[in-house]
Amino acid sequence: MIERDVMEYDVVIVGAGPAGLAAAIRLKQLDPARSVCVLEKAASIGGHTLSGAVMEPAPLDALWPGWRQQMPALCVAVEHDELRLLTAGGSMRLPLPPQQRNHGNFIVSLGQLLPLLAQQAESLGVDVLPGFAASAALFGADGAVAGVRVGDQGRDAAGNPGADFAAGPEIRARTTLIAEGCRGSLAKLLISQFALDAGRSPQTYALGFKELWQLPAGRGRPGLVQHSVGWPLDDASYGGSFVYHLPGDQACVGYVVGLDYLDPRLSPFEAFQQFKHHPSMHALLGGGEILAAGARSIAAGGWQSCPKLDMPGAMLLGDAAGTLNFPKLKGIHQALRCGMLAAEHLVASGNTTGFDARWRESEGGRELHRVRNIKPGFKRGLWFGLANGAFETLTGGAAPWTLENSSNQALHRLDEYESPDRQWRPRDLPPRDRLASVFFAQTSHNEAQPAHLHVADTHLCATRCATEFGNPCTRFCPANVYEMVDDGAGGRRLQVNAANCVHCKACDIKDPYAVITWTTPEGGSGPNYSNL
Repeated sequence: MIERDVMEYDVVIVGAGPAGLAAAIRLKQLDPARSVCVLEKAASIGGHTLSGAVMEPAPLDALWPGWRQQMPALCVAVEHDELRLLTAGGSMRLPLPPQQRNHGNFIVSLGQLLPLLAQQAESLGVDVLPGFAASAALFGADGAVAGVRVGDQGRDAAGNPGADFAAGPEIRARTTLIAEGCRGSLAKLLISQFALDAGRSPQTYALGFKELWQLPAGRGRPGLVQHSVGWPLDDASYGGSFVYHLPGDQACVGYVVGLDYLDPRLSPFEAFQQFKHHPSMHALLGGGEILAAGARSIAAGGWQSCPKLDMPGAMLLGDAAGTLNFPKLKGIHQALRCGMLAAEHLVASGNTTGFDARWRESEGGRELHRVRNIKPGFKRGLWFGLANGAFETLTGGAAPWTLENSSNQALHRLDEYESPDRQWRPRDLPPRDRLASVFFAQTSHNEAQPAHLHVADTHLCATRCATEFGNPCTRFCPANVYEMVDDGAGGRRLQVNAANCVHCKACDIKDPYAVITWTTPEGGSGPNYSNL
């Protein structure tokens, strides 16, 4: 058995995103004597955090009133909103839903905002530790969560903890706050262990892409927020775009595809690149330069899919708990609210019990309840989804029913689904392929570290999956991690290029057989989204 150093705190927080840092700051504001540690697996704060991002500022104003005097470089007030329906050759202006109106909001880079929040936390006495990847939960004799283990953790083919590979410290704490973002490996295991999702609708996810572009001089309109639905997706697949204009003729360009799509031949990455070749987008981006790129999964299920947020010794916060308001296309303000409320609950009650009920009764929980039926409505197609969304908006979510979310593994077999003619165009805008996109994500993994992606049955990939689904992992992964290659014996085998991984976790979500498990890699590895 490997001996490990032990560090002890009153509270350990896993993840230095908006929820984790908000909880840390609020804890020290309320109880300066309480010892608090924040662990972040990225090499630098903000390095793994990716969001559109348009932010409602009120929760941040409440947490840190002075932030407006220290705004990050990539931050601008929203001046104008647009929503359009795209066809293959044109577009039509749509009425803007009230929840997507952004007057008073800010387009901001989370990669630049989070280091400022971390500095604020440190000024209050919080220990913020980047490069520390929490690989496993620790438990006390009573079965309650008692902290986390840092460092590489040996795992079996299914991703379950096994023998130790490398000795990192154990961080022991009276309370553990899990704020590691969407589909975090610790959250996934704890949700299962404590049955936190019992009686809840399945969590549903989307895969979001984002690129930062330098536009030709004069094309940018700082403060303009543009969204679209429609082409290049068909009516049966949920998704849409965003373009957020920044100062200096820069723009954030992105696309979101619901991972509950049915078409086994769909490539979300290619859909994003096709969107950039719509006539209106090509006119904006042509002659410009891509500066950075990234991808991440988004927990889109909302109210009915949020697991129970409290368990003995621990709480789930922010995107790890599914607090994002997907119809509003915003999660930062919700993560900040959740983090602050967790701190207030812990100081007031002294334990984790009752936090789930407190969150659901809070402003953040009520916001999710009002829009709970909008995303599930799109299971019946774009037009029904838009009509249902209008009804839910007009009634303020007062309908006496709550719709179920769809499973992300609901992929049709090749012989069951006739893929539409997508009318996709030849491409000339960068990146030229997925590997080029990985380059713009600045992804780096030590080639000698244990693979953090585990496939329980690779034989399945070369047989049933190839026949039934055509190996969809080679299409839904945005980083060319999964390839079917010649096995040297006249057949095919799965090759896992783990060093390409941008930590989006789509493979852990969309694999139709659920044999792929994403685990935490070596601390400091992965993408660098500091400018995104």
